[in-house]
Amino acid sequence: MKKGLLIALAVIVGIGFMIGSFWGGSYNRLVSGEEAVSSAWAQVQNVYQRRLDLIPNLVETVKGYAAHEKETLEGVVAARSKATSIQAGAEIVNNPELLKKFQQSQGELSSAISRLMIVVEKYPDLKANQNFLTLQTQLEGTENRITVERMRFNEAAQTFNTLRRQFPTVFIAKLMGFSSKAYFQAEEGAQKAPQVKF
Repeated sequence: MKKGLLIALAVIVGIGFMIGSFWGGSYNRLVSGEEAVSSAWAQVQNVYQRRLDLIPNLVETVKGYAAHEKETLEGVVAARSKATSIQAGAEIVNNPELLKKFQQSQGELSSAISRLMIVVEKYPDLKANQNFLTLQTQLEGTENRITVERMRFNEAAQTFNTLRRQFPTVFIAKLMGFSSKAYFQAEEGAQKAPQVKF
């Protein structure tokens, strides 16, 4: 009788240990995935901040050459102001609507910068100015970094969302309150090729 009780107790302890190990391992993978998403989002914020920091210098450099292009310059400043008004903290990855607003404001800023670059084409002296060329190169590099970091963020979100939805982790994710992460989406009309007219 004692031997049977010890065996039953050992089996129960063994099963409990296996369940605990599985639960802990799944929970830890979810935490790691969520931290990867947060880290990727922090890097997205970092490159967007770099762009915001470059814009005032770019605008001031262009102002000296194109003072009468006031509307375009004001448009860039206004778009930058709007982009900085949306608080893009860590909670944004759990809120698709907030991420969409953030992405929209950044898209408007990109559009304003594009208009500024078109204005620059009218000023050969400005295009040859070393300060402007340096700023333009930094801005182009930043735009490329933004693209790369948004891609990495989407990859981290996809990895997390996949893990969160897989069986049996889905039960642990629901019990522990892990929600799916939002993705960066292409802007409306992005699938259409832009028309280039000369």
